[in-house]
Amino acid sequence: MSSPEPLYTDPSRLHEALQGDGYGLLRPADVAALAGCSLGELSALVPSWDHLELDNYLKDGGRYRRRRHSCFIDDGRTLAQTPHRAHWQPVEYNALHGGMHRLFEPIEPATIAQPAWKRLLRSLGAVCSSVRAAQPWYVEAHQFRIDTADGIGRPTPEGAHRDGVDFVAVILIGRTGIKGGETRMFEADGPRGLRFTMTEPWTLLLLDDARVIHESTPIQPLAGHGYRDTLVLTWRARSFQGEGV
Repeated sequence: MSSPEPLYTDPSRLHEALQGDGYGLLRPADVAALAGCSLGELSALVPSWDHLELDNYLKDGGRYRRRRHSCFIDDGRTLAQTPHRAHWQPVEYNALHGGMHRLFEPIEPATIAQPAWKRLLRSLGAVCSSVRAAQPWYVEAHQFRIDTADGIGRPTPEGAHRDGVDFVAVILIGRTGIKGGETRMFEADGPRGLRFTMTEPWTLLLLDDARVIHESTPIQPLAGHGYRDTLVLTWRARSFQGEGV
C-alpha cells in the first residue's frame, strides 16, 4: 500500500489515467471545470443530503446508513430519468447484499432539477465514452450518509469489492466530526494497492470497475455525532444490473 497522501490526476490526463492506471482522482476545482459549472452550483446540491432515508436492508443490523437512489439513461445527447426501480447486484459482486432487490427512496426531484446535477452526470458520461466507445450508458446514482450514531459507521460493509458495472465515481460531499473513511484501492489482477483519505468536498475518484477493487474504511466520531456524505455514480453498458433477473 502506498502513501495516504492523495495523488491527484491532471484533468488533461484523465482519459489516459483511466486507460493506464484504471482510475483518476480529481480535485474539487477540476470537477467543477469538467462539469462546466462553479463549485457554488455544485454545492447547491448539498442540502439534499439532510433528507436521506434510512437504509433498512443492512444485513449487519446497523442503522448507520441513509441513502436515496435513482436511475438514468445517458444516450450522449440527453440524460433521461427512468421509472423508479430497485437496485440489484449479483452475489459475485456484493457477497453481503447481492441477490436482493433493494428498493430505496428516490432522489428528490428538486435535487435532479438543479442544473449542476445534469452537467455533472453528463460530463462524466462523456469521459466514460472517451475511454469506451460512445454508447448509451445506464447510470445509477446513490446519495449516501454514513453516520456514527451507534459509535461506528461502515461506508462499505460488504468489504473490498467491484460493482459489476463499467465505471464507478465516488464523490466526497462532506465529512463532519469523524476520523477514518480512508479510501483503499487494489488492482483486480495485480499486487499494487493505493490508500488515501478524501477530505475536500467535491473530490472525485473515477474507477474502471473491471480493473480496480475498492473500499472505504469505517468511520468513528471525533466527539459526539459525526457523518460522511458521498455521491456514488455508476455507468454500465447495455442494461441495468438485474434486468431480466
